Amino acid sequence: MKLPVAPPAPPAPPRSLGLAFLLTTLVALGPLSTDLYLPALPTLARVFASDAAGVQLTLSVFLAGFACGQIFYGPLSDRFGRRPVMLAGLAIYGAASLACVFADSIEMLIFARFVQALGACAGPVLGRAIVRDVWGAAESARIIAYMGGAMAIAPLLGPTLGGFLTVLFGWQSNFVVLLLVSLLQFAAVVSRLRESNVHRDPAATQPRQMLANFRRLLADRRYIGHVLTFSFSYSALFAFISGSSFVLAERHGLTPQLYGICFGIVVAGYLVGSLASGRLVRRMGGQTLLLRGAWLGAVAGATMWVLEVAEAHSISAILGPMFFCTAATGLVMPNAIAAALASYPAMAGSASALMGFFQMTLAALVGIAVGHGLAAGAGALAAAVAICTALTPLSYLALIGVRRSS
Repeated sequence: MKLPVAPPAPPAPPRSLGLAFLLTTLVALGPLSTDLYLPALPTLARVFASDAAGVQLTLSVFLAGFACGQIFYGPLSDRFGRRPVMLAGLAIYGAASLACVFADSIEMLIFARFVQALGACAGPVLGRAIVRDVWGAAESARIIAYMGGAMAIAPLLGPTLGGFLTVLFGWQSNFVVLLLVSLLQFAAVVSRLRESNVHRDPAATQPRQMLANFRRLLADRRYIGHVLTFSFSYSALFAFISGSSFVLAERHGLTPQLYGICFGIVVAGYLVGSLASGRLVRRMGGQTLLLRGAWLGAVAGATMWVLEVAEAHSISAILGPMFFCTAATGLVMPNAIAAALASYPAMAGSASALMGFFQMTLAALVGIAVGHGLAAGAGALAAAVAICTALTPLSYLALIGVRRSS
């Protein structure tokens, strides 16, 4: 008697520019959700009669939801596939964006932003996993780097667009745009995205299996080293995201439109770093680029803090060091992501999810600290950036070691 033979797994979708572009837009949904409405933060404080810490919670709570949601999206996608889970996340995001439009209190806006984040996090966690599925361990760093460069267009243009939207149509218009973006992405996923998970694990969502997978990841020093390096580098960027609108608006009197332009200058550094990483990774190696980027960020963060202590209170004293900090992030993040996921093809979703959880939890805590620290003075922003950029290379050296950096 012959035993039934399991049908072969469907092939992964072919590598294509169109797939890379779609994944870039999905991964960019998170940054766009935080960056587009940044120029409106001082306006929200006036409309809802809130202080900077209260309004900043709309950012930190978003990151908290972003972190929590990823823990579930990863195992769900390992079991059911990337495509259906992505569609569910986009549906949640669209509904929450509509709730943001009609929020009539800061508390309601904070809650809607939390739910919005639960949907938005599907894009980055599943986008990274799909890259690992389709391009494999060897090419992932290069593809993620180029995606990061293209993705930088969102934060590069987002605050500028958000500033004009806020002035012309009110703060709600930012969330209308986000709703429309999510609807377009939902349609694109339905019509264009083929399933990429050819190693589905029926046990991936069982609590015992989830815990076993996460324990395996947490026991891997190299994985944790890359995760912390990635997370501290991103947290330095998020410190600027969460505090810069108040510092530049209150200390330097910038309008929402001018703030958007200044933010774009800083994000241009991330674009430069990401594109440089994509071009150099084959020649220099991902670990070398990662470590050099980490040290570049540490020097730039220390410079920003020294200028603040020296009371060099100028816009260039903020934008100059932050340009190099974000360039460093562009070098660190794609190589850290690729290295962290390289050893886990069968649980790429879970590995990506845990990485995102650490990233967003740490960034949320940094954002909250910056929000409260700004009440005592603008120096809280420079201090947070300096600390996070210093911990970036230290995390790498402590858990991975300089001998493995080449």
